[in-house]
Amino acid sequence: MNTILDTPQSLNGISITGVTNSRLSTIDMDNIPFGRIFSDHMLVADCIDGEWQAPEIVPYGALNFTPAMSALNYGQSIFEGMKAYKRPDGAPVFFRIMDNHKRMNLSATRMCMPQIPESIFINGIKTLIELDRQWLPSGDQGALYVRPLLFATDDYIGVKSSDNYKFVVFTCPVGAYYTKPVNLLATKEFVRASVGGTGAAKAAGNYAAAMMPDKMAKSKGYNNILWLDGKDHQYIEECGTMNVFFVIGDTVLTPRLTGTILQGITRNSVLRLLKDNGYKVEERPISIYEIEAAYNEGMLRDAFGTGTAASIAPINKIGFAGKDMQLPDVADRKVSTWLSDTLNGIKYGQITDPYGWMSEA
Repeated sequence: MNTILDTPQSLNGISITGVTNSRLSTIDMDNIPFGRIFSDHMLVADCIDGEWQAPEIVPYGALNFTPAMSALNYGQSIFEGMKAYKRPDGAPVFFRIMDNHKRMNLSATRMCMPQIPESIFINGIKTLIELDRQWLPSGDQGALYVRPLLFATDDYIGVKSSDNYKFVVFTCPVGAYYTKPVNLLATKEFVRASVGGTGAAKAAGNYAAAMMPDKMAKSKGYNNILWLDGKDHQYIEECGTMNVFFVIGDTVLTPRLTGTILQGITRNSVLRLLKDNGYKVEERPISIYEIEAAYNEGMLRDAFGTGTAASIAPINKIGFAGKDMQLPDVADRKVSTWLSDTLNGIKYGQITDPYGWMSEA
C-alpha cells in the first residue's frame, strides 16, 4: 500500500508539486538494486537564452522532448554523482556537496554549457533531499544516490551549442555498487580519452564510448576496463567507474591528473587522508609494466578503486597480455581497509569529520 503524503506547496523558496501517494512503503529497503529504484520527486530548472528560471520540485517521471532535441543529436549532456547519508540522529547529510557543484560547472565549461548557480544546485538538492528524506536508507551501508543532470534542449538540427538547457536532479536509494572485489582488464585495443579531449569532464559521451569495450571485458569475466593512455598505450588512467590506486611496497600510487581522467572527489579525499596519516603517496605516471613487475616481485600489496558509487572498491585481479595478476585477500589489505572504515565513519557520523566534508540538508 502506498503512503499518503502531506506535501508543502513550497520549501526553502522552491515551488513543490508533490506526489499524492508515496511508493516508499512498496520498496524493500534491505534489498535495493543499484540505480533502479527512484524516489518520489525530482528537481527541474530551465536555462532559457542564458537566463535561469526558477527551479521547482515535481513528481519523478517522464520528461517531454522531441527527436530534434540537441542533446540527443549532438551529445551536450553532463552529470554528477553524489550521495546523501543518514546520520545516527536520522538527519540527512551530504559528502562534499560544494565540490560536486564546482566539478559540474567545470564539466559545463568544457562542454560549452551554462554555469549552474549555487542557489539552484545546492539549495535545490538540499530541498529535494529534505522532502524525500524518508527514502534515506538506514544503517552504515546504504545511501541516497543523487544524480544532477544538465542537457541541451534546443529543437534544432545544426552543430552548435544550444541556447536552452534543462537541469534535473533525481535520487535513488542504493546499497553497495560492487558487492565483491572487482576484476579489471587492461588492454591497448581501446582508448577512453586523449590529451585535449573531454576525459576530465563528466560528460555522457565519455561513458557511451566505453560501453563496447566494457561489454567485451565482461564477456571475458572482468567487471571493467582499466584504461591506458591514448598516446603510449601503457600508462594507467582510470577504471570506467573509478579512479585507481596501487600499493607497491610501502608506497601508495595513483595516476596524476593530466586532463584525461576525472578529478575524483573520493580520490581527493583518499589522498588527503593518506598524506595526513603519514603514508608515502605518489601522484605520477604509472605504467602497466611497472604494476606487472611489482606483481612478479611480490611487491604489489593492494589495489583499489575510488568513486562516489563505488566508495573504496578492492580490486581482485588485473588482466593484461593474456595473464591475470591476482591481488592479496581483502582481509590482508591494511591500506584500503583503513580507508574504507575511515571514510564510512566520517560519512555516517560515527567518527569526527576533521575536514568539514559533511554538510546538513
